[in-house]
Formats: sequence, structure tokens, C-alpha cells
Amino acid sequence: MTTDQETSMSVTETGATVWLTGLPSAGKTTIAYELAGRLRGDGHKVEVLDGDEIREFLSAGLGFSREDRHTNVQRIGFVAELLAANGVKALVPVIAPYADSRDAVRKRHSAEGTAYLEVHVATPVEVCSERDVKGLYAKQAAGEISGLTGVDDPYEAPESPDLRIESHQQTVQESASALHALLTERGLA
Repeated sequence: MTTDQETSMSVTETGATVWLTGLPSAGKTTIAYELAGRLRGDGHKVEVLDGDEIREFLSAGLGFSREDRHTNVQRIGFVAELLAANGVKALVPVIAPYADSRDAVRKRHSAEGTAYLEVHVATPVEVCSERDVKGLYAKQAAGEISGLTGVDDPYEAPESPDLRIESHQQTVQESASALHALLTERGLA
């Protein structure tokens, strides 16, 4: 083994979970993928745990009751912590509407000594409904679905997130840059 190989093998990547919470169509996933590209460009190991993909593959069969949403968030939090504990930046753009569910994930990370940042993508519901990326707001307005977070189902916004992003007042790149700056400030980027 050469000295360069030994050096690269002895460098341990600091992992972290970055949980982006907010209403549907707030911009969570878009910001996460923008940040992921930047972090990968800097040489970091990154995984985006997209809420829709998790529901399809890890949480299939769960509904949208408070209990099922809590179970979904805990499963995602468990996977994120495993990744982060192993040197991966786990970016988690998931609504996670209930404060107690997010707090439980934060506590798991804290107990394991794993870095955890909560980011509130604080886009007003009016802007989200205009964006309506998945057509959920239109379906809810037409009476085709119920239980839409922030409309006819609760969303408990974080009281003191590590970062609040007003995605409706800045570009995706500016939002990702603000988040990258926080990671850098915390020694995680």
C-alpha cells in the first residue's frame, strides 16, 4: 500500500443527517438535490432519502394517519442515522409534520453521537399550492383527497430549526448555498 492510499484510507468522513422539513411543494427535494450535487463535487459521500421513494420501498403499506406518519419518520430517521454514522451526508427532504416525531429522530442521533441538522423550508401554503408539483393541492381542493399536510391536516413548524429557508424569496442555488454555509460552519462540509 502506498503512502497516498494509506492517507486516503485513514481520513474519516464526518457524516451528518440534514432533515429538510416543510409543506408539500415547499422545495425540500429540489434543495436537497442541489446541495447533494455540490457536496459530491467537493468529494463528500451523499445520499438523498427522498420521502416518496422511502414510502414506496421502505414504508409501503403505511397510510397517512398520525401513527403511520410517525412510523415512517422513525424508519427514515433510523436509516439516516446509520448512513450518517458511517460517514455519509444523509439529506432527508421529508415533510415530517409532527414535532414529536422529528424530536425523536434528533434524540436518536444525539444518543448515537451523530450530527443532525433540522432545516425548515418555510414556504407559505399559498406558494406551495401554486407550485403544486404533484397536483396534491388541486386534488384536495376538488375533494379527491383529504389529509393534505398544511391544508386539512396539521403541520407543526419547527420552533427553533438549525436553519430556516424562505425558498419563495431566493433561488434554489441560494437556498443550497445557505445550507452549505451552515454545514461548513458546523465543520460538516
